[in-house]
Amino acid sequence: MKIQGVEWDDGNWPKCGKHGVSQSEIEHILEYATIRVRDPNPDEERFRTAGQTLAGRHVFVVYTYREYDAGVFIRPISARYMHEKEVKNYEQR
Repeated sequence: MKIQGVEWDDGNWPKCGKHGVSQSEIEHILEYATIRVRDPNPDEERFRTAGQTLAGRHVFVVYTYREYDAGVFIRPISARYMHEKEVKNYEQR
């Protein structure tokens, strides 16, 4: 599946940004993360991923895919910096 870009609007950006993670950090994680797992959300197909920003911060992101006439876009749903225990687990993988 070829991704056309990341979808941001007034619905998802406030929720993602409220934890202090920037759009560029989230986009970096979505582009370079190597682990992607399904999220157990019953309402829509969602995925989880985690990664490290260029500044060295670890970020956890929940996202979905949205398909439009223009192509498939990634729509971030939630993002936050990882807790210390999560970072340790991430680095041990």
